[in-house]
Amino acid sequence: MTVVDPIADLLTRIRNALAARKRYVYVPHSKVKLELTRVLRAEGFIEHYDVSKDRPQPTIRIRLKYTEDEEPVLTGLQSVSKPGRRVYTKREDIPLVLSGMGVAILSTSRGVMTGKKAHRLRLGGEVLCHIW
Repeated sequence: MTVVDPIADLLTRIRNALAARKRYVYVPHSKVKLELTRVLRAEGFIEHYDVSKDRPQPTIRIRLKYTEDEEPVLTGLQSVSKPGRRVYTKREDIPLVLSGMGVAILSTSRGVMTGKKAHRLRLGGEVLCHIW
């Protein structure tokens, strides 16, 4: 199956797994997906991730994070850039998600990072998604 937008596919798989109250979600490996997952882990939205070395396509296994009441920590995921419409931002215009309660994830010249980190490093880039 060919996926046109791998970031939207990753976010949809996570959203669907959270709706079904799954503990793990499996996504096909790519460098961008792995970096996006790394940022989600660093921000505390997921518990853990690891990469299987399967052939022909490696897989990323993501352990989702829930509160003690079994409510998902992630409440919203929104893809911003799409293959037909890329959204770029300057350092001064990096969006605040839910007045700072959420996270904007950017692809910069120094890799995938949060909007806050990109602002601190004085970088702009492509806005990949918003997470809250």
